[in-house]
Amino acid sequence: MAALYRLRQCHLTGRAASHLHTSSRVSAQQHYKMLVLGGGSGGIAMSARMKRLVGAENVAVVEPSEMHYYQPLWTLVGAGAKDLKSTGRSTASVMPSGVKWVKSKVQEINPNTNTVRTDDGTEISYEYLIVALGLQLHFEKIRGLPEGFEHPQIGSNYSVETVAKTWKALQNFQEGNAVFTFPNTPVKCAGAPQKIMYLSDAFLRKTGKRSKATIIYNTSLPVLFAIKKYADSLWDIVERRDLQVNLRRNLIEVRADKQEAVFENLDKPGETKVIEYGMLHVTPPMGPNSTVKGSPLSDEAGWLDVDKYNLQHRRYANVFGIGDCTNLPTSKTGAAVAAQSAILDRTIRKVLRNEKPDKKYDGYTSCPLITSYNTVILAEFDYNGQPLETFPINQAKERRLMYHMKADVMPHLYWYGLLRGLWGGPGPYRKLFHLGMK
Repeated sequence: MAALYRLRQCHLTGRAASHLHTSSRVSAQQHYKMLVLGGGSGGIAMSARMKRLVGAENVAVVEPSEMHYYQPLWTLVGAGAKDLKSTGRSTASVMPSGVKWVKSKVQEINPNTNTVRTDDGTEISYEYLIVALGLQLHFEKIRGLPEGFEHPQIGSNYSVETVAKTWKALQNFQEGNAVFTFPNTPVKCAGAPQKIMYLSDAFLRKTGKRSKATIIYNTSLPVLFAIKKYADSLWDIVERRDLQVNLRRNLIEVRADKQEAVFENLDKPGETKVIEYGMLHVTPPMGPNSTVKGSPLSDEAGWLDVDKYNLQHRRYANVFGIGDCTNLPTSKTGAAVAAQSAILDRTIRKVLRNEKPDKKYDGYTSCPLITSYNTVILAEFDYNGQPLETFPINQAKERRLMYHMKADVMPHLYWYGLLRGLWGGPGPYRKLFHLGMK
Protein backbone atom coordinates (compact mmCIF):
# COMPACT_ATOMS: atom_id res chain seq x y z
CA MET A 1 0.00 0.00 0.00
CA ALA A 2 2.90 2.35 0.69
CA ALA A 3 4.04 1.95 -2.89
CA LEU A 4 0.57 2.69 -4.21
CA TYR A 5 0.35 5.77 -2.00
CA ARG A 6 3.57 7.02 -3.53
CA LEU A 7 2.08 6.52 -6.98
CA ARG A 8 -1.04 8.41 -5.99
CA GLN A 9 1.08 11.34 -4.91
CA CYS A 10 2.93 11.27 -8.26
CA HIS A 11 6.31 10.86 -6.65
CA LEU A 12 7.75 9.11 -9.67
CA THR A 13 8.88 11.39 -12.44
CA GLY A 14 10.46 10.92 -15.83
CA ARG A 15 13.87 11.65 -14.44
CA ALA A 16 14.92 8.03 -13.86
CA ALA A 17 14.38 7.36 -10.20
CA SER A 18 18.09 7.61 -8.86
CA HIS A 19 20.49 6.50 -5.71
CA LEU A 20 22.73 8.51 -3.31
CA HIS A 21 26.27 9.95 -3.60
CA THR A 22 28.34 11.25 -0.69
CA SER A 23 26.75 14.42 0.63
CA SER A 24 24.20 14.73 3.40
CA ARG A 25 21.36 17.14 4.00
CA VAL A 26 22.50 20.73 4.13
CA SER A 27 21.15 23.81 5.84
CA ALA A 28 23.55 26.65 5.04
CA GLN A 29 23.26 28.73 1.89
CA GLN A 30 25.39 27.44 -0.96
CA HIS A 31 26.63 28.84 -4.25
CA TYR A 32 27.80 27.08 -7.41
CA LYS A 33 28.96 28.19 -10.80
CA MET A 34 26.95 25.38 -12.43
CA LEU A 35 23.83 24.03 -10.71
CA VAL A 36 22.08 20.99 -12.20
CA LEU A 37 18.50 20.18 -11.19
CA GLY A 38 17.71 16.49 -11.54
CA GLY A 39 19.84 13.36 -11.38
CA GLY A 40 18.33 11.43 -14.26
CA SER A 41 20.04 10.73 -17.57
CA GLY A 42 20.18 14.37 -18.69
CA GLY A 43 21.27 15.71 -15.31
CA ILE A 44 24.04 13.18 -14.73
CA ALA A 45 25.32 13.43 -18.31
CA MET A 46 25.51 17.23 -18.10
CA SER A 47 27.08 17.25 -14.63
CA ALA A 48 29.85 15.01 -15.98
CA ARG A 49 30.39 17.36 -18.89
CA MET A 50 30.31 20.46 -16.65
CA LYS A 51 32.82 18.87 -14.27
CA ARG A 52 35.31 18.77 -17.14
CA LEU A 53 34.41 22.31 -18.17
CA VAL A 54 34.46 24.23 -14.86
CA GLY A 55 35.83 21.76 -12.29
CA ALA A 56 34.00 19.38 -9.96
CA GLU A 57 34.05 21.80 -7.02
CA ASN A 58 32.01 24.28 -9.03
CA VAL A 59 29.20 21.85 -9.94
CA ALA A 60 26.27 20.62 -7.84
CA VAL A 61 23.36 18.30 -8.59
CA VAL A 62 20.07 18.47 -6.71
CA GLU A 63 18.45 15.01 -6.65
CA PRO A 64 16.52 13.33 -3.80
CA SER A 65 16.40 9.76 -5.08
CA GLU A 66 18.73 7.01 -3.97
CA MET A 67 18.42 4.86 -7.09
CA HIS A 68 19.05 5.71 -10.72
CA TYR A 69 17.28 3.55 -13.32
CA TYR A 70 17.87 2.90 -16.99
CA GLN A 71 14.20 3.05 -17.83
CA PRO A 72 14.35 2.06 -21.54
CA LEU A 73 14.83 -1.53 -20.37
CA TRP A 74 11.58 -1.54 -18.39
CA THR A 75 9.68 -2.69 -21.49
CA LEU A 76 11.75 -5.87 -21.40
CA VAL A 77 11.34 -6.14 -17.62
CA GLY A 78 7.57 -6.03 -18.04
CA ALA A 79 7.84 -8.85 -20.59
CA GLY A 80 10.09 -11.01 -18.43
CA ALA A 81 13.18 -10.61 -20.62
CA LYS A 82 15.18 -8.52 -18.14
CA ASP A 83 15.38 -8.33 -14.37
CA LEU A 84 14.38 -5.07 -12.68
CA LYS A 85 17.50 -5.08 -10.51
CA SER A 86 19.70 -5.04 -13.61
CA THR A 87 18.21 -1.69 -14.66
CA GLY A 88 19.15 0.20 -11.51
CA ARG A 89 22.29 1.45 -9.81
CA SER A 90 22.90 3.69 -6.84
CA THR A 91 23.02 7.38 -7.55
CA ALA A 92 26.31 7.34 -5.68
CA SER A 93 27.81 5.13 -8.37
CA VAL A 94 26.75 7.35 -11.29
CA MET A 95 27.31 10.78 -9.75
CA PRO A 96 30.57 12.26 -11.10
CA SER A 97 33.26 12.15 -8.41
CA GLY A 98 33.86 15.41 -6.63
CA VAL A 99 30.59 16.95 -7.76
CA LYS A 100 28.41 18.11 -4.86
CA TRP A 101 25.27 16.03 -4.49
CA VAL A 102 22.45 17.86 -2.73
CA LYS A 103 20.08 15.11 -1.58
CA SER A 104 16.94 17.16 -1.63
CA LYS A 105 13.95 17.84 -3.82
CA VAL A 106 13.73 21.10 -5.71
CA GLN A 107 10.92 23.13 -4.16
CA GLU A 108 11.21 26.47 -5.93
CA ILE A 109 13.19 28.01 -8.78
CA ASN A 110 13.65 31.78 -8.88
CA PRO A 111 15.60 32.75 -12.01
CA ASN A 112 15.19 36.45 -11.21
CA THR A 113 17.48 36.06 -8.18
CA ASN A 114 19.47 33.10 -9.55
CA THR A 115 18.40 30.93 -6.62
CA VAL A 116 16.82 27.55 -5.98
CA ARG A 117 15.15 26.47 -2.75
CA THR A 118 15.02 22.81 -1.73
CA ASP A 119 12.42 21.02 0.38
CA ASP A 120 14.58 21.26 3.52
CA GLY A 121 14.71 25.05 3.23
CA THR A 122 18.20 25.29 1.78
CA GLU A 123 18.76 28.15 -0.63
CA ILE A 124 21.29 27.57 -3.39
CA SER A 125 22.48 30.34 -5.68
CA TYR A 126 24.03 29.80 -9.08
CA GLU A 127 25.70 31.49 -12.01
CA TYR A 128 24.33 29.00 -14.52
CA LEU A 129 21.43 26.61 -14.18
CA ILE A 130 20.73 23.36 -16.06
CA VAL A 131 17.20 22.05 -15.60
CA ALA A 132 16.81 18.29 -16.12
CA LEU A 133 13.82 17.51 -13.91
CA GLY A 134 11.96 15.20 -16.26
CA LEU A 135 8.18 14.92 -16.35
CA GLN A 136 5.60 13.56 -13.92
CA LEU A 137 3.34 10.53 -14.09
CA HIS A 138 -0.32 10.98 -13.21
CA PHE A 139 -1.93 7.61 -12.58
CA GLU A 140 -4.41 9.38 -10.33
CA LYS A 141 -5.98 11.11 -13.33
CA ILE A 142 -7.47 7.74 -14.30
CA ARG A 143 -10.41 6.94 -12.01
CA GLY A 144 -9.69 3.79 -10.03
CA LEU A 145 -5.91 4.20 -10.06
CA PRO A 146 -3.41 3.80 -8.54
CA GLU A 147 -5.33 1.63 -6.07
CA GLY A 148 -6.29 -0.66 -8.96
CA PHE A 149 -2.70 -1.93 -9.06
CA GLU A 150 -3.53 -4.00 -5.98
CA HIS A 151 -5.26 -6.36 -8.40
CA PRO A 152 -3.02 -8.87 -10.20
CA GLN A 153 -4.34 -8.25 -13.73
CA ILE A 154 -2.96 -4.69 -13.99
CA GLY A 155 0.55 -3.41 -14.61
CA SER A 156 2.48 -0.50 -16.06
CA ASN A 157 6.01 -0.41 -17.45
CA TYR A 158 6.28 3.28 -16.65
CA SER A 159 6.91 3.00 -12.90
CA VAL A 160 9.44 1.12 -10.81
CA GLU A 161 6.53 0.32 -8.50
CA THR A 162 4.40 -1.34 -11.18
CA VAL A 163 6.65 -2.71 -13.93
CA ALA A 164 6.98 -6.12 -12.24
CA LYS A 165 3.18 -6.24 -12.04
CA THR A 166 3.06 -6.21 -15.85
CA TRP A 167 5.11 -9.41 -16.03
CA LYS A 168 3.01 -11.03 -13.32
CA ALA A 169 -0.22 -10.08 -15.14
CA LEU A 170 1.15 -11.46 -18.40
CA GLN A 171 2.20 -14.73 -16.80
CA ASN A 172 -1.17 -15.14 -15.08
CA PHE A 173 -3.23 -14.34 -18.18
CA GLN A 174 -5.35 -17.27 -19.36
CA GLU A 175 -7.94 -15.94 -21.80
CA GLY A 176 -10.00 -12.93 -22.81
CA ASN A 177 -8.91 -9.41 -23.68
CA ALA A 178 -5.33 -8.22 -23.17
CA VAL A 179 -5.64 -4.44 -23.31
CA PHE A 180 -2.87 -1.85 -23.80
CA THR A 181 -3.35 1.93 -23.59
CA PHE A 182 -1.85 5.23 -24.73
CA PRO A 183 -3.06 8.40 -22.88
CA ASN A 184 -4.24 11.73 -24.21
CA THR A 185 -1.10 13.58 -23.07
CA PRO A 186 2.54 13.86 -24.10
CA VAL A 187 4.46 10.78 -22.93
CA LYS A 188 8.06 9.72 -22.65
CA CYS A 189 9.11 7.00 -25.09
CA ALA A 190 5.94 7.12 -27.15
CA GLY A 191 6.63 3.72 -28.68
CA ALA A 192 6.68 1.89 -25.34
CA PRO A 193 2.89 1.52 -24.96
CA GLN A 194 2.76 -0.64 -28.08
CA LYS A 195 6.08 -2.41 -27.54
CA ILE A 196 4.62 -4.33 -24.60
CA MET A 197 1.68 -5.30 -26.81
CA TYR A 198 3.98 -6.94 -29.36
CA LEU A 199 5.96 -8.70 -26.63
CA SER A 200 2.79 -9.91 -24.94
CA ASP A 201 1.58 -11.31 -28.27
CA ALA A 202 4.90 -13.14 -28.66
CA PHE A 203 4.74 -14.49 -25.11
CA LEU A 204 1.19 -15.76 -25.50
CA ARG A 205 2.12 -17.50 -28.75
CA LYS A 206 5.10 -19.12 -27.08
CA THR A 207 2.98 -20.36 -24.16
CA GLY A 208 0.08 -21.58 -26.32
CA LYS A 209 -2.45 -19.05 -25.03
CA ARG A 210 -2.69 -16.78 -28.07
CA SER A 211 -5.75 -18.51 -29.54
CA LYS A 212 -7.71 -17.64 -26.40
CA ALA A 213 -6.62 -14.01 -26.37
CA THR A 214 -7.89 -10.86 -28.07
CA ILE A 215 -5.13 -8.28 -28.01
CA ILE A 216 -6.38 -4.69 -28.05
CA TYR A 217 -4.36 -1.48 -28.35
CA ASN A 218 -6.41 1.62 -27.54
CA THR A 219 -4.54 4.82 -28.31
CA SER A 220 -5.60 8.45 -28.01
CA LEU A 221 -3.54 9.25 -31.10
CA PRO A 222 -4.98 9.46 -34.63
CA VAL A 223 -2.07 7.31 -35.90
CA LEU A 224 -0.28 4.15 -34.83
CA PHE A 225 3.08 5.91 -35.03
CA ALA A 226 3.89 9.48 -36.02
CA ILE A 227 6.45 8.69 -38.74
CA LYS A 228 4.78 7.11 -41.77
CA LYS A 229 7.74 4.98 -42.84
CA TYR A 230 7.72 3.11 -39.53
CA ALA A 231 3.94 3.26 -39.09
CA ASP A 232 3.48 1.38 -42.36
CA SER A 233 5.68 -1.46 -41.10
CA LEU A 234 3.87 -1.51 -37.75
CA TRP A 235 0.47 -1.73 -39.44
CA ASP A 236 1.77 -4.74 -41.37
CA ILE A 237 2.74 -6.38 -38.08
CA VAL A 238 -0.65 -5.54 -36.54
CA GLU A 239 -2.49 -7.17 -39.44
CA ARG A 240 -0.20 -10.19 -39.64
CA ARG A 241 -0.49 -10.96 -35.94
CA ASP A 242 -4.21 -10.18 -35.67
CA LEU A 243 -3.85 -7.32 -33.20
CA GLN A 244 -6.80 -4.97 -32.72
CA VAL A 245 -5.89 -1.26 -32.86
CA ASN A 246 -8.44 1.42 -31.99
CA LEU A 247 -7.43 5.03 -32.60
CA ARG A 248 -8.64 8.04 -30.60
CA ARG A 249 -9.60 5.97 -27.56
CA ASN A 250 -8.55 7.28 -24.14
CA LEU A 251 -8.63 5.36 -20.85
CA ILE A 252 -10.59 7.31 -18.22
CA GLU A 253 -11.48 4.69 -15.60
CA VAL A 254 -10.38 1.28 -14.33
CA ARG A 255 -12.87 -0.87 -12.41
CA ALA A 256 -10.32 -3.32 -11.12
CA ASP A 257 -12.74 -5.39 -9.03
CA LYS A 258 -14.82 -6.08 -12.16
CA GLN A 259 -11.82 -6.22 -14.53
CA GLU A 260 -13.31 -3.46 -16.66
CA ALA A 261 -11.63 -0.54 -18.43
CA VAL A 262 -13.63 2.49 -19.55
CA PHE A 263 -12.54 4.42 -22.64
CA GLU A 264 -13.78 7.70 -24.07
CA ASN A 265 -14.08 8.29 -27.80
CA LEU A 266 -12.09 11.47 -28.40
CA ASP A 267 -13.83 12.05 -31.72
CA LYS A 268 -17.30 11.76 -30.16
CA PRO A 269 -17.32 13.62 -26.83
CA GLY A 270 -19.45 11.90 -24.23
CA GLU A 271 -19.30 8.49 -25.88
CA THR A 272 -17.65 5.80 -23.76
CA LYS A 273 -17.07 2.06 -24.06
CA VAL A 274 -16.46 -0.51 -21.35
CA ILE A 275 -14.03 -3.35 -22.15
CA GLU A 276 -13.57 -6.39 -19.94
CA TYR A 277 -9.97 -7.50 -19.62
CA GLY A 278 -7.93 -10.47 -18.48
CA MET A 279 -4.84 -8.26 -18.51
CA LEU A 280 -4.44 -4.48 -18.62
CA HIS A 281 -1.28 -2.47 -19.27
CA VAL A 282 -1.73 1.20 -18.40
CA THR A 283 0.36 4.03 -19.80
CA PRO A 284 -0.43 6.88 -17.39
CA PRO A 285 -1.19 10.47 -18.35
CA MET A 286 1.94 12.58 -17.99
CA GLY A 287 2.64 16.26 -17.52
CA PRO A 288 5.29 18.88 -16.77
CA ASN A 289 7.35 18.81 -13.61
CA SER A 290 5.32 20.74 -11.04
CA THR A 291 8.28 22.85 -9.90
CA VAL A 292 9.05 23.95 -13.45
CA LYS A 293 5.37 24.53 -14.14
CA GLY A 294 5.08 26.84 -11.15
CA SER A 295 8.14 28.91 -12.05
CA PRO A 296 8.89 31.80 -14.43
CA LEU A 297 10.84 29.29 -16.54
CA SER A 298 7.79 27.54 -17.98
CA ASP A 299 5.82 28.12 -21.14
CA GLU A 300 2.02 28.38 -21.09
CA ALA A 301 1.66 24.59 -20.91
CA GLY A 302 4.12 24.25 -18.01
CA TRP A 303 7.15 22.88 -19.88
CA LEU A 304 10.62 24.45 -19.63
CA ASP A 305 10.72 27.10 -22.35
CA VAL A 306 13.96 26.64 -24.29
CA ASP A 307 15.22 27.45 -27.76
CA LYS A 308 14.69 24.31 -29.80
CA TYR A 309 18.07 24.62 -31.53
CA ASN A 310 20.53 25.46 -28.73
CA LEU A 311 18.56 24.47 -25.56
CA GLN A 312 19.13 27.87 -23.93
CA HIS A 313 16.17 29.34 -22.10
CA ARG A 314 14.22 31.85 -24.15
CA ARG A 315 14.14 34.55 -21.45
CA TYR A 316 16.97 33.74 -19.04
CA ALA A 317 20.32 33.50 -20.80
CA ASN A 318 22.05 31.69 -17.90
CA VAL A 319 19.44 28.91 -17.79
CA PHE A 320 19.45 25.78 -19.96
CA GLY A 321 17.34 22.65 -20.26
CA ILE A 322 17.59 19.07 -21.40
CA GLY A 323 15.31 16.07 -21.72
CA ASP A 324 11.70 15.39 -20.83
CA CYS A 325 11.09 18.60 -18.85
CA THR A 326 11.56 20.81 -21.92
CA ASN A 327 9.12 21.96 -24.59
CA LEU A 328 11.36 20.75 -27.41
CA PRO A 329 8.96 19.58 -30.16
CA THR A 330 10.40 16.09 -30.47
CA SER A 331 9.73 12.71 -28.84
CA LYS A 332 10.94 12.39 -25.26
CA THR A 333 13.48 9.54 -25.37
CA GLY A 334 16.88 8.61 -23.97
CA ALA A 335 18.38 8.87 -27.45
CA ALA A 336 17.11 12.44 -27.66
CA VAL A 337 18.88 13.22 -24.37
CA ALA A 338 22.10 11.74 -25.74
CA ALA A 339 21.87 13.97 -28.81
CA GLN A 340 20.92 17.02 -26.76
CA SER A 341 23.77 16.60 -24.27
CA ALA A 342 26.49 17.29 -26.83
CA ILE A 343 24.60 20.27 -28.28
CA LEU A 344 23.99 21.74 -24.83
CA ASP A 345 27.62 21.23 -23.87
CA ARG A 346 28.65 23.21 -26.95
CA THR A 347 26.07 25.91 -26.24
CA ILE A 348 27.26 26.41 -22.65
CA ARG A 349 30.91 26.53 -23.72
CA LYS A 350 30.05 29.31 -26.15
CA VAL A 351 27.99 31.23 -23.58
CA LEU A 352 30.83 31.06 -21.05
CA ARG A 353 33.08 32.71 -23.64
CA ASN A 354 30.44 35.34 -24.43
CA GLU A 355 30.06 33.88 -27.88
CA LYS A 356 26.94 33.02 -29.83
CA PRO A 357 25.94 29.32 -29.82
CA ASP A 358 26.74 27.84 -33.21
CA LYS A 359 25.58 24.21 -33.05
CA LYS A 360 21.95 23.42 -33.76
CA TYR A 361 19.92 20.51 -32.45
CA ASP A 362 17.86 19.11 -35.32
CA GLY A 363 15.35 17.34 -33.07
CA TYR A 364 17.03 13.96 -33.47
CA THR A 365 15.31 11.27 -31.47
CA SER A 366 15.10 7.52 -31.68
CA CYS A 367 12.62 4.85 -30.72
CA PRO A 368 13.77 1.22 -30.90
CA LEU A 369 10.38 -0.41 -31.48
CA ILE A 370 10.60 -3.87 -29.94
CA THR A 371 8.32 -6.15 -31.95
CA SER A 372 9.24 -9.54 -30.41
CA TYR A 373 11.77 -11.13 -28.07
CA ASN A 374 14.43 -10.92 -30.78
CA THR A 375 13.43 -8.20 -33.26
CA VAL A 376 13.38 -4.40 -33.30
CA ILE A 377 12.47 -1.69 -35.80
CA LEU A 378 14.89 1.18 -35.16
CA ALA A 379 13.02 4.43 -35.78
CA GLU A 380 15.19 7.56 -35.98
CA PHE A 381 13.87 10.94 -37.05
CA ASP A 382 14.13 14.72 -36.67
CA TYR A 383 11.94 17.73 -35.85
CA ASN A 384 10.26 17.51 -39.23
CA GLY A 385 9.34 13.86 -38.82
CA GLN A 386 11.84 12.85 -41.46
CA PRO A 387 13.80 9.61 -40.98
CA LEU A 388 17.34 10.36 -39.84
CA GLU A 389 18.80 6.90 -39.94
CA THR A 390 22.17 5.55 -38.88
CA PHE A 391 22.63 2.31 -40.78
CA PRO A 392 22.83 1.72 -44.57
CA ILE A 393 19.83 -0.62 -44.41
CA ASN A 394 16.07 -0.28 -44.27
CA GLN A 395 15.50 0.40 -40.57
CA ALA A 396 11.74 0.03 -40.94
CA LYS A 397 12.28 -3.71 -41.20
CA GLU A 398 12.33 -5.95 -38.11
CA ARG A 399 15.88 -7.02 -37.35
CA ARG A 400 17.63 -9.22 -34.80
CA LEU A 401 20.72 -7.02 -34.86
CA MET A 402 18.70 -4.02 -33.68
CA TYR A 403 17.26 -6.06 -30.81
CA HIS A 404 20.77 -6.96 -29.66
CA MET A 405 21.74 -3.29 -29.82
CA LYS A 406 18.65 -2.29 -27.82
CA ALA A 407 18.88 -5.00 -25.18
CA ASP A 408 22.63 -5.41 -24.74
CA VAL A 409 24.71 -2.66 -26.37
CA MET A 410 22.74 0.45 -25.45
CA PRO A 411 22.62 -0.22 -21.68
CA HIS A 412 26.42 -0.50 -21.67
CA LEU A 413 26.76 2.77 -23.58
CA TYR A 414 24.32 4.40 -21.18
CA TRP A 415 26.17 3.49 -17.98
CA TYR A 416 29.71 3.91 -19.29
CA GLY A 417 29.22 6.49 -22.03
CA LEU A 418 26.28 8.86 -21.69
CA LEU A 419 26.32 9.18 -17.91
CA ARG A 420 30.04 9.94 -18.00
CA GLY A 421 29.55 12.58 -20.65
CA LEU A 422 31.56 10.53 -23.14
CA TRP A 423 28.85 9.56 -25.63
CA GLY A 424 26.18 11.49 -27.43
CA GLY A 425 25.83 14.06 -30.12
CA PRO A 426 23.58 14.61 -33.11
CA GLY A 427 22.50 11.10 -34.05
CA PRO A 428 24.35 9.23 -31.26
CA TYR A 429 23.73 5.85 -32.92
CA ARG A 430 25.30 7.22 -36.07
CA LYS A 431 28.35 8.28 -34.11
CA LEU A 432 28.59 4.78 -32.64
CA PHE A 433 28.28 3.19 -36.06
CA HIS A 434 30.96 5.38 -37.57
CA LEU A 435 33.33 4.61 -34.71
CA GLY A 436 32.73 0.92 -35.31
CA MET A 437 33.59 1.31 -38.98
CA LYS A 438 36.96 2.89 -38.31
